Amino acid sequence: MVCEALLAVHTVLMREFACFERRVRTMARDDARARLLMSAPGVGAIVALTYVSAIDDPARFKSSKGVGAHFGLTPKKHQSGEKDVTGRISKLGDGSVRSALYLAAHIILTRPVKGAHLKSWAAKVARRAGMKKAKVALARKLAVILHRMWINNTAFAARAA
Repeated sequence: MVCEALLAVHTVLMREFACFERRVRTMARDDARARLLMSAPGVGAIVALTYVSAIDDPARFKSSKGVGAHFGLTPKKHQSGEKDVTGRISKLGDGSVRSALYLAAHIILTRPVKGAHLKSWAAKVARRAGMKKAKVALARKLAVILHRMWINNTAFAARAA
């Protein structure tokens, strides 16, 4: 009896989840900016829509490099006298975008995707600094690339490593 009730709830939840997923995909399909960003590896509908809604106007950044810092994907700096310590990432800005970009970086590193040059670059960083730092570095690089794609209105161009 309890199992039947749990299975019924599970069925309803899965149906609602499928409905939400269709709505998100439709929103991404209808938004030209999201479609453009989805040409990048690891970037799906949720990552693209999250990024587009957080940036809103890409012209507010003087340089694409500033996007990584805006979302807290750059290291903290502690400077005092002779000390110059580079810490962990600052985690400033929108955490949902940072999480989405991190997940996109995880997809690029762990699955076969287009954009082999990004994967090989991140693999080199992983060998040197570890997988978590490589994913953060790739997330920052992806934020910069997505901003540049949006500014130039060009699709991702996969090139050989």
